[in-house]
Amino acid sequence: MNAIKIAAIVLMASGILGLVFGSFNYTKESEEVKLGPVELSIKEKKTVNIPVWAGVVAIVAGGVLLAYGSRKN
Repeated sequence: MNAIKIAAIVLMASGILGLVFGSFNYTKESEEVKLGPVELSIKEKKTVNIPVWAGVVAIVAGGVLLAYGSRKN
């Protein structure tokens, strides 16, 4: 399997995952504050929304790459 086919499959899989889930969460940890024996840190939960058009474009681009990679060989 060559690199173009692998990239196409990764694009298509990421597009499908983007359409299925629609968003993902991550936790951002800010700087700690140390006041003597007391330590404070803030954990902030962030959400990133994935637009539907981005998932569709990734699937289509993966399909085009897969077709192009198959035709080239």
